[in-house]
Amino acid sequence: MNAGARSQQTAGPVRRRPVQQRSLERYGRILDACAGLLDEVGATALTTKEVAQRAQVPIGTLYQFFAGKEDLLAALATRNLDQYLQRLDARLAAAAPVGAAVFTDLAVEEFVAMKRAVPGFGQLDFGLAGPAVPSGVRDDRHLLDAGVDNNTAVALRLQALGGELFRPGDPMATLTLRVALEAADAVLKLAFREAPEGDPALIAECKRLVRGYLAQQPSVR
Repeated sequence: MNAGARSQQTAGPVRRRPVQQRSLERYGRILDACAGLLDEVGATALTTKEVAQRAQVPIGTLYQFFAGKEDLLAALATRNLDQYLQRLDARLAAAAPVGAAVFTDLAVEEFVAMKRAVPGFGQLDFGLAGPAVPSGVRDDRHLLDAGVDNNTAVALRLQALGGELFRPGDPMATLTLRVALEAADAVLKLAFREAPEGDPALIAECKRLVRGYLAQQPSVR
């Protein structure tokens, strides 16, 4: 992954960062259990008790890592973003050299691929996918970073990953990516409402919309 993208990885709202192998395995099982249950019951019905039972850990172990449901969801969203960026980085490396249009297509394609295949990603990608804020979650707009909204946090990571393509450190480039993400998010939500695997015509329109927008922005090279 691009060094700048690595440097901006969010630590996640974890009470105790797992270090030893046993703790890392438990931590991973808890997030895996959370993802699986999201697909089965959704974010509103999800409980920390059920997650602990699915992960086969005592509830006290879960609370060693997470203060509650919001922190658990935030940690899963952070893991999803890290995985997305790693997978996108591999695609970009294989496609080099990359301009804004290719970056857009690959970014949309990888997001769609994860929506189709990664457990829990349909309910929680880098933030909650549904309009309702479930109990136990104070502010779903800041799951990735308490200081900025989810799409701004993602924009900053994509800006770092894209390197000079998106002028790292340029606030206007960050704003441009945030707007592009808001637009893509809306169209892709529609695509997955229309069809379980995502409506191909709407996915294609999402790419076209974002490519056209970025092509008009002076902050994008």
